[in-house]
Order: sequence, then C-alpha cells, then structure tokens
Amino acid sequence: MSFKYQATSAALACAVALMAGAGAAAQDAGSRAGQTAGQSTGQSTGQTAGQTDMSAKPARSATRRVSDALAVVRQLEAEPRMKQLLQQAKGVLIVPAYGKAALGVGAHGGAGLLLLKRPDGAWTGPAFYDLGGLTLGLQIGAEGGPIAMILNNDKAVSEFMKTNNFALSADAGLTVLNWSKLAQGTAGTGDVVAWSGTKGLFGDAVAVGLSDIRFNQDLTNAYYGRALSPRDIATGAVSNPQARPLQQALGQAATSVR
Repeated sequence: MSFKYQATSAALACAVALMAGAGAAAQDAGSRAGQTAGQSTGQSTGQTAGQTDMSAKPARSATRRVSDALAVVRQLEAEPRMKQLLQQAKGVLIVPAYGKAALGVGAHGGAGLLLLKRPDGAWTGPAFYDLGGLTLGLQIGAEGGPIAMILNNDKAVSEFMKTNNFALSADAGLTVLNWSKLAQGTAGTGDVVAWSGTKGLFGDAVAVGLSDIRFNQDLTNAYYGRALSPRDIATGAVSNPQARPLQQALGQAATSVR
C-alpha cells in the first residue's frame, strides 16, 4: 500500500507541475502577444499621426500664403493707377514677402502665387510658385517686402505654363517695367509691370526682372487636395473656398477704378 500510495502521489505531483508549467507558458505567450500588439498599434498610430502632420504642413503653408496675399491686394487697391492696370490685366503674381536674402542674382527667398483673370472677369484660384533673384534694378541696402507682377498679356501668362526654371525678364523676351518709373509717366505699358511695397526696392532702373521661377507642386496639390498643373488651374475649373476673399478683393480692385 505504501509503495502504491507513493507512486500515485508522485504521478499527481508530476501532473500538477506540468499543468502549472503549461499555464505559465500560456501566460508568458499571452503577455508577449499583448506587448507585440501594443507596440504594433502604438507604432502604427504614431506613424499615421506623423504622416498626417507632414501632409498638413504644406496645406497650412499654402493657406497662410493666400492670406498674406490678400493684404498685398489691399495695398494695390490704394493706388488708382494700379487699379487701372489690374482692370486690364490678364493675371497677377503676388509675392507677400520677398526676402532681403533674395536681393541677389541666383538667390532664393521669395514665394508667390499666381491668379489669372478669366474671360468673364472673375479670377481663378491661386497656383503656387517659388522665386529666384531679381535680375535687374537692385538697390544696394534695400530691404525686402511685398511685390506684385501685373501680367498685361497672354505672352506673359504663357511663361507660367512652363512650370520650372523660367523668368520674367528681357532674357525671356518680356518687357518688365518698374512701377515707380511707370507711375512717373516715363515708361509705357510693357508685358509685365513690377510693383513693390518697399520704396526703392527696384532702384532707378526702368526695367526689372525675376529669374528662376518654379511651380510649387507640393503646395498646389496640398491646397486643392489633388494633383494639378498650372494649366488645370488656369481653366478656372478648380477652386478652394479659402481663396474666395482674395479672388473677390482682386475683382473689386480691378473694377472700382477711382
């Protein structure tokens, strides 16, 4: 009896030990699975949040640029002769802040947006561009500031359909006149009229120019939520409600001539 009892006890102890080991292994496997799932979920959530933030940055930058351009249109509207030019214009390139660092050939410090006038007199939504340096008319020591290029004909507008590395200058076959000279009546209307909100930015030159203008695909795509070319926007078939105040301001400036 003693021997049988001992054998039975040993078998039971072995069974209990095996069950305990299996339970511990299951708990450990469950714990590892939970940790892996948690890490995977956390990484996925973090990556998604990071991707969303990265995609939102160009949209915020584009929206801010449009808002800044509205203030420039208000300045243009305050000058009767500029209002007349806008009334006749085919389009306008607005640069809310042309940086001081860009006041040199080949430098980059300007970011602008182009709006074109449709046959019905309404203005298209903006297309976004990055700008190089001023090619002529630099005034040493001049601070940067807002500038606008009034496009007087289809010849000037067609340059913007090239998308990359083009210029508004005599080298591109365009006459780009300094607004201060035009305002003084010493020059006629050229293909483009260059206006600056900073006195003396273009110096005393009659003709000025911008070089290395490039279409900003990322900002344009982010602003409209899909891939677009300058020609797509030029048709007036795409829109963003956030641009309406700017479009309306240009419309008012181009029609209410004093």
